[in-house]
Amino acid sequence: MKRVAILLSLLAFLGAGVAAAQPRTEEKAPPAQRPEAAGAQAVAQPAPSPLSSYNPEGRRDPFKNLMAGRDVKEKTGAEGLMQLSVADMTLIGIIKFRGKLTAIVTGPQGFPFNMKVGDAFADGYVLSIGESQVVFRQTKERGLPLMRPRDIVKEINVEER
Repeated sequence: MKRVAILLSLLAFLGAGVAAAQPRTEEKAPPAQRPEAAGAQAVAQPAPSPLSSYNPEGRRDPFKNLMAGRDVKEKTGAEGLMQLSVADMTLIGIIKFRGKLTAIVTGPQGFPFNMKVGDAFADGYVLSIGESQVVFRQTKERGLPLMRPRDIVKEINVEER
């Protein structure tokens, strides 16, 4: 008896769902869907675009190139040198090529860097390069500018040459 009651309630539920899904015929269709007005309305309405469009309404367009018209300059090798300070540098050699001197220094991780006169780093720049020494001018300490810049001399030992 329970099974019959459950079956009847299930059929009644499904019958109500099918009846709700069918459109009612006594309702009149809107004028745009009537067959006689369809030809006149089709000409006046523009066809929907298959592609989407974006209306920014005061916001930045996310598809616009932010670097349009600007040249991007790539830095080569200077970003590692800009992170070094004078205290972290160790002078390992000086090279003379075509009359110009170049110092080879290493940082705390041991990577070598070539430095010329005027090259800047985190807290100063290279003031001069000699045959056996390099003079650094320290202009900042812990990120703050110094009132009087300090000259720091790093030399290569005679035994190491």
